[in-house]
Amino acid sequence: MSGLADKRKFYINGQWVDPVKPHDLDVIDPSTEEAVAVISIGDQADTDAAVAAAKAAFPAWSETPPAERLAYVEKILEIYKRRAADMAEATSVEMGAPADMSLNDQVEAGTYHIENFIEAFKSFEFIHPLRTGEPGAMVSWEPVGVVAAITPWNWPMNQVTLKVVPALLAGDTVILKPSEIAPLSSIVWTEIIDEAGLPAGVYNMVNGDGFGVGSQLSVHPDVDMISFTGSTRAGIAITKAAADTVKKVVLELGGKGANLIFADADEKAVVRGTRHVFYNSGQSCNAPTRMLVERSFYDKAVETAKKVAEQTEVATAHQPGRHIGPVVSKQQWEKIQDLIQAGIDEGARLVAGGTGLPEGVNRGYFVRPTVFADVNNDMTIARQEIFGPVLAIIPFDSEEEAVAIANDTIYGLTNYVQSQDGARRNRLARKLRAGMIEMNGEARGRGSAFGGIKASGRAREGGVYGLEEFMDSKHISGWDDKA
Repeated sequence: MSGLADKRKFYINGQWVDPVKPHDLDVIDPSTEEAVAVISIGDQADTDAAVAAAKAAFPAWSETPPAERLAYVEKILEIYKRRAADMAEATSVEMGAPADMSLNDQVEAGTYHIENFIEAFKSFEFIHPLRTGEPGAMVSWEPVGVVAAITPWNWPMNQVTLKVVPALLAGDTVILKPSEIAPLSSIVWTEIIDEAGLPAGVYNMVNGDGFGVGSQLSVHPDVDMISFTGSTRAGIAITKAAADTVKKVVLELGGKGANLIFADADEKAVVRGTRHVFYNSGQSCNAPTRMLVERSFYDKAVETAKKVAEQTEVATAHQPGRHIGPVVSKQQWEKIQDLIQAGIDEGARLVAGGTGLPEGVNRGYFVRPTVFADVNNDMTIARQEIFGPVLAIIPFDSEEEAVAIANDTIYGLTNYVQSQDGARRNRLARKLRAGMIEMNGEARGRGSAFGGIKASGRAREGGVYGLEEFMDSKHISGWDDKA
């Protein structure tokens, strides 16, 4: 252990503390397969201590004037920007985002969300009339209480900021449990919180796995809300575990996005869609991994996607450039290999990539950018979330067929439409069953909520919707507006 960074401590009640009982876990750099740090996995006593600290801090924090809470978050943003390089390095080391992408996209996502929350908060009305003509009827937005935020490894700061920041602004107190696979960025985040000087107990962090600390938070009677991002399987388990204490559960889960490309799409639609699948090495729940292409344009689209895959470089996360890095772990690599093989075995046409390591690579969890054509929606690669750089291309003959294929999934996170026909885009935006629809490569507006339906969960994270997610509405009669 002498060569590893010692990151065993937790952050509880405003202090860095040792775990009650040591339980070491190595953090593995997926580019090298080498251990780079050691953390400790928390136990019940650590969880209980963090929850007790958050519970004790809640009354005072919830009554802190909103302007003071905002000032703390503005301080966090200031420090976060200053520590951007440290955060980017931690993210590259722990989960394999390439250096440039880590700084410009992974870390910047956190900046973007914090800024949007600040903007939304400044005009947020914590108490307002229910409607005009109804004197004394008011709606008050109140903090939920103690919030457990359980975050994933694929977009660490994106998810941490989407949970911790609105909870703090809302007046909640927080226990963060980051992914044990990628904990280093959340340790940097916690250093930022500590420097910002929040009152003791308002924010706490305990490392741990889902079966341990995650489950302990889910059933804890003093936790009022679970906000979880991760797999649908784990989200179902958390919902069941939390039921006995009737806590608020908000889930942001997996996806199997459909990208509907019509023959009249712009010339970059296929390139854009294919790159999006490979982005972050395919480890994004909103990736458009099912490319549905109108039959008359199908052969050209397949050829374009093949070229994009062949031109996509794969390399270590520790060098600059526009390449993609490794996937996060050996377990994830093996799962992706099995699913690629399933595509081959079930008769999909492999046009690029395939199983095994990329050419010239002998270590690291690297996956070949892979494209399958002639996929049908019953194949495993069209049903399961692969979470790797694997694209499945499916032909369609009519708008109605495309909608039917797109909606034939347990998931409902993000769907995509590529067409120059505005009336068609509007129709499809309403017919496609998902929490988000992106069309013609246009990003959703600042402050839009991120979240889905069905097995993708029903979270609404970001902007004013994300603030409301961490509050409960209280409806009041007999309010004296002259008092």
